[in-house]
Amino acid sequence: MAEILRRLTNASSFSVLQDKLENWHRDYHVFSCDQNVNRCCELIELTAKIQGQLFNILNITAAEGGHYGGVDTLKTRFLPWLGSCFPISRPSVADDTSLHRFQDAAEKERKMKELALSHESEIRKMEAQLNSTSLQLESVTAELEEAQKKLDDTKCKSATTLLATEDEILQLKAELVRSRSPSPLPLLSRSASPLRSTSPTRAQLTNSSRHARLVSRFSDLYTMERLDAQSLLRRYIPDLEMVQRIIFIAVMESFQKAKLAYRQFKQQVRKTLSASHFGPESLEDAAVDYIVRNLDLYDVLCSVSNVIIAMNKNPQISFPPEVDFRLICPLIRETCRVAFAMQTLDTPLDLVYGSSGELFNNTKYRRSFDSDFSAPLVAYYVWPALMDGSTVVVKGEAVTKRGALWSRNRSRSASPARSRSLSPTRSVRFSDKGSLSPGHLSTRHL
Repeated sequence: MAEILRRLTNASSFSVLQDKLENWHRDYHVFSCDQNVNRCCELIELTAKIQGQLFNILNITAAEGGHYGGVDTLKTRFLPWLGSCFPISRPSVADDTSLHRFQDAAEKERKMKELALSHESEIRKMEAQLNSTSLQLESVTAELEEAQKKLDDTKCKSATTLLATEDEILQLKAELVRSRSPSPLPLLSRSASPLRSTSPTRAQLTNSSRHARLVSRFSDLYTMERLDAQSLLRRYIPDLEMVQRIIFIAVMESFQKAKLAYRQFKQQVRKTLSASHFGPESLEDAAVDYIVRNLDLYDVLCSVSNVIIAMNKNPQISFPPEVDFRLICPLIRETCRVAFAMQTLDTPLDLVYGSSGELFNNTKYRRSFDSDFSAPLVAYYVWPALMDGSTVVVKGEAVTKRGALWSRNRSRSASPARSRSLSPTRSVRFSDKGSLSPGHLSTRHL
C-alpha cells in the first residue's frame, strides 16, 4: 500500500488537476460551448482516475486492519457517501499505466509552459529591437528635415545675396554712365531737341543675362517639354513623323502668336505711358523696361488658345477626334512665355521657318539619328533653329530622306482630309525662296 501511495504522491495528480481547473477558469469565456464541455469531461476523467487510485489504497488499507479493521469509519463516512448514489468508476487501465499517464501529462504541461515563456521572451526581444529601430529611423528623419531646412535657408540667403549683388551692379553701372556724361543738365535744357539721358534702363543693363537665360530655356524646351509632349502624343498617334510635325508646328505657331501679343501689349504700354512720360529715357525704352519688369502681365492663356485654333486649321497635321491639341498645352504655354520674353531683348531672338522638300542647311540644322545622311532634301523638321539676327544661336533638327518632296506630295494627295481644317484643300503657300524668316511670316501663312 505504501508503494502505491508513494507513486500517487510523486505523480502530482492533484497539482495537474488544479492547473487544469485554473486554465479552464481563465479561458472559460473564450472557449466555445463544445470546448468547455470537452474540458469538463477531461477533468471528470482525471478525477475519476485519481478516485480509482484512492479506492484501491482504501481497500488495501482496510485489508491490513483485519476482518473488522476500519468498520466504524466505513459505516459513518463511506457508506453514507455511497448512499447518495455517487457512481464509483473503476479505472479501465492498470494502476501503473494510469500513473505513467499522469506523469506524461505533467511533463507535457511543463514543456508547454517553458515553450510559452521562451516564445514570450523572443517576442519581447523583437519588440525591443523594433522600438530601437523606430527610434533610429525617427532620429535619421529629424536629421534629414534639419538638413533640408538648412539647405532651404542657404538657398534663400544665396538668392537674396544674388539679388542684392545684381542691384548693386546695376546701380554702379548707372552711376558710372552718369559720371561720364559729356555736358551738364542746365546747358542741355536750352537745347531745342528733346532731352534723352545716356543712362541705360534696367532692361538694357540686364540684356546679356536675360539673353543667356532665354537661350538656355529654349534648349530646355527641346530636351524636356518636347519629349514630354512627344510621349503624350504617341499614346494616341502611332506615326512618329506626324507627332514630330505637330510639335514643330506648335512651336512655330507659339512664337508667332507670342510675337503678335508682344506687339499689341507694347502698343498699349506706349499709349498708357505717353500721357505721363517726360524722360530721361525715350518712350520706347520706357515701354520695354516696363514690360521686362512686368512679364507676368502677359496673357499667355489667350496666346495658347490662338495657337490651338491655328493648329486645328492647319492642313499639314491631324489628330484623333476623341482628343485635341490641348493635350500639349504645357509645351505651347512655355514656348509662348519664352518667345514673349525674347522680344524684349535689344535684338529679339526668332525662329527660322522651314518647309519640307527644301535643301538641308547644315549651318542652321542638324540631322536626326534616323535620317538618310546622304539625302540632300528635308523630309520634315523636328525642331526649329533659333536666330539672333543672322547668327544661329541654337541649331534646329531635321529629318532628311531621299525622295522627300515626292513622298510628301504623294501623302497629301492620298489623304486630303487628314486635317481638322474646315477647308481640306487649303495648302500653305510660300515664296520661291528657300525659307522664310519669321519676320516675313504673316498670319495668312499659318
